[in-house]
Amino acid sequence: MKKILGYLTSPVHYIGFGIILTVFHPIQWLSVKYGGYSMHKRVVDFMNLLLVLTYHLVGARVRFSNSQDLPVNRPIIFVANHQSMYDVPPLIWYLRRYHAKFISKIELTRGIPSVSINLKYGGGANIDRKDSKQAVAEILGLAKRMNERNWSTVIFPEGTRSKDGDLKSFAVGGIATILKKVPHALIVPICIDGSWKLTRYGMFPLSFGDKITWTVLQPLEAKDSPVEQLVAECEKRIQIALAKP
Repeated sequence: MKKILGYLTSPVHYIGFGIILTVFHPIQWLSVKYGGYSMHKRVVDFMNLLLVLTYHLVGARVRFSNSQDLPVNRPIIFVANHQSMYDVPPLIWYLRRYHAKFISKIELTRGIPSVSINLKYGGGANIDRKDSKQAVAEILGLAKRMNERNWSTVIFPEGTRSKDGDLKSFAVGGIATILKKVPHALIVPICIDGSWKLTRYGMFPLSFGDKITWTVLQPLEAKDSPVEQLVAECEKRIQIALAKP
């Protein structure tokens, strides 16, 4: 039934999603050119709210839970598992007060309405996976901005999406690089559960009526702890959260 309903509702979702990206592309360009960072960020935040609302067009039940008292005047490294492209818009919208930036593939900075312009001018890191020096330089640039502006970042340490929801091993590389420059950053795990179900049949049809949750877990202080220990603890907490009924 989920698949049958998906055939009926997926076109509506994709039309809405595409219209939002297309309409906001020139709006973003104007905001960057004439309004600077603050205006551009407000535009991107609102765009991602609208993108989240399109999830409901395929019956998705979206829940973002954050019971943690997180600081807004301190850099944060949000460490999340990764299940689908649908993970990102809710993270941008619900973490907007923390100025959360992403580490993305440089290929995404070209040819995608709204997404590409946001990645170019939003302040994140756009890395070439074939060029390690460029990738490290980009991440260090992001770390510098985090220090200077108390920005945060979202990292998916699995390195790729989990198509079945099973947690993959976490890599330490990106987190370690940032912590070298931002050792006072707060480490905050986020458990994403259920977004993989939307694309369980592929990109078409999307599955209808699934529950998707984003849960902000208890933060960790980096202090003098080895980065491997911090990342392992994040992985453990997310795994426990995924296992809860």
